[in-house]
Amino acid sequence: MTRVKSPAQRKHRKILKLAKGYRMTRSKHFRSAMEAVLHAGEYAFAGRKLKKRDFRRLWIIRINAAVRSLGSKYSSFIRALKEKKIELDRKILAKIAVEHPDFFKKIFSKASS
Repeated sequence: MTRVKSPAQRKHRKILKLAKGYRMTRSKHFRSAMEAVLHAGEYAFAGRKLKKRDFRRLWIIRINAAVRSLGSKYSSFIRALKEKKIELDRKILAKIAVEHPDFFKKIFSKASS
C-alpha cells in the first residue's frame, strides 16, 4: 500500500524551511517558526517600499551636491529642467553627476540658459 502524506506535514516542512537560520526555537518549533516567518514577510514587504524611498533621497542628495558646486540650488535646477522640457529622471541625473561631472555641467548650463 502507498503511503499517504499529510498536507499539514507539508505545510510544517515549508514553514520550517523558510525559518531556517533563525535563532533558537524559531527555526525548530512550528508555532514559533510560523510567527517568525509571518513577521519576516511583513518586514520584507515594508523594506521593499523603504528601499525606493531611500534611493530617491540618495539621488536627490547627489544632484544637490553637484548643483551647489555649480552655484545653484536643487529646487531651481529641477524647475529649470522642467521648463526646458529636459526629461531626465533623478536616478540618471545622479549617475551622470557622479560619473561624468563635465557632462553634468553641460546639462546644467542647458537648463539654466
